[in-house]
Amino acid sequence: MIINYIGAKEINGSLLVLDGVTNASFDEVVEIDIDGGMRRYGRIIQIDGQRIVIQVFEGTESMSLKNVSTYLTGRPMELPLSPEILGRTFDGAGRPIDALGEIFPVMQLNVNGRPMNPVSRIYPRSYINTGISAIDVLATLIRGQKLPIFSGSGMRHNDLAAQIVRQARISDENEDNFAIVFAAMGVKNDVADFFKESFQNSGVLSRVVTFLNLSNDPIVERILVPRCALTAAEYLAFELNKHVLVVMTDMTSYAEALRELSSSKGEIPGRKGYPGYLYSDLASLYERAGMIKGKSGSVTQIPILTIPNDDITHPIPDLTGYITEGQIVLDKSLSGKGIYPNISVLSSLSRLMKDGIGEGFTRHDHPALSNQIFASYAKVMDVISLSSVIGEDELSSIDKKYLKFGRLLESKFINQASSENRSIDQSLDLAWLLISSLPKSELNRLDDDLLNTYYRDEDKMEKGKVVLSAALDELSKN
Repeated sequence: MIINYIGAKEINGSLLVLDGVTNASFDEVVEIDIDGGMRRYGRIIQIDGQRIVIQVFEGTESMSLKNVSTYLTGRPMELPLSPEILGRTFDGAGRPIDALGEIFPVMQLNVNGRPMNPVSRIYPRSYINTGISAIDVLATLIRGQKLPIFSGSGMRHNDLAAQIVRQARISDENEDNFAIVFAAMGVKNDVADFFKESFQNSGVLSRVVTFLNLSNDPIVERILVPRCALTAAEYLAFELNKHVLVVMTDMTSYAEALRELSSSKGEIPGRKGYPGYLYSDLASLYERAGMIKGKSGSVTQIPILTIPNDDITHPIPDLTGYITEGQIVLDKSLSGKGIYPNISVLSSLSRLMKDGIGEGFTRHDHPALSNQIFASYAKVMDVISLSSVIGEDELSSIDKKYLKFGRLLESKFINQASSENRSIDQSLDLAWLLISSLPKSELNRLDDDLLNTYYRDEDKMEKGKVVLSAALDELSKN
């Protein structure tokens, strides 16, 4: 029997409260008819006896306590899915907004996801090539991993997100077997237009599924965006056997929407006003990355978040760091030098990198070379600290070589154009050229075989009519 509940007990922001409701289920979808023929949708987010609280997706504007009629559908929120979602753009609730018509679904999946049995998980291996040297060589993205990008206000994280979407490739797979799900939360119209034009002009739009929530859209939809995006990714990965990269920006906007909703419900706040369940809520999103036994597809996540007030101990980056497998940190000091992408080498880490690089994945010299770059760049930071005390002129000759190496690494390796797509071999070769500016005696992370093969000393380069110092000078000019 279909029961319509006439009227409401209370309206608070985007929340609608009903009394006397029986047989309701948590997360159940409801249909709300407003006098005049308008229909809206919501979901039950709280049950207290026969009182329920409904989160209205489109907001409660034009609603009153007497002009609404509510119907419980008896099912959770589901996303209609089919192979034709590739190349399409949806709003935060999964409705098409690209004027290309409705999706004719072959299945509908619960946006809250299906629990992934830890026993059935496959350990992530093999890498995704982003074409960005600082990521591919020093913080390699592994297939099935969740690797966030920590940014700050005023930094070019949107450019970085768009570049990753344009350039990301699976090295050993057919390109048709790779798809990208892009989710934008709380972005301005000009930012949304930038992403659309970037994907369209680069020719990757046909393999991208976009979920877009603008800053003037209902804040309630912002909470649904990552769930809809990850549901689409799981469908592409585990039903169509594709390797899917999910890029979500900005998770800070998502967490702030969650805080606002929690406040509306009258929940006791935790740190900095965020709900006490922020950790488990973020985990319910991030843990949807991975690979499953018996399925050839995979879901890899790159959530991007802007750190409020540049405070790395803020609850959002702090909890994200606990859940995910490393982080890529953007550095304001590098941004001030005009370096893009301004990736902080020493602060960035990919915990699964060691098992997805080297022989059979990238190149056999990759692990040792990346370790050496980290060690040498750490020495650069020590030399910079020393020079600030005694002056650069008083440094030893070897310390001056470290300074030169640090400047070249920042300006020629970390720095690259937003349209520049480097292969893994190009990035590794460039790293060897830069590390060769240091004497062999300083390279204690590289064995003799690697040094004999790749080290670009003066004698070896003179035989090829190229002098190392000239090659580095040419790098510094370009």
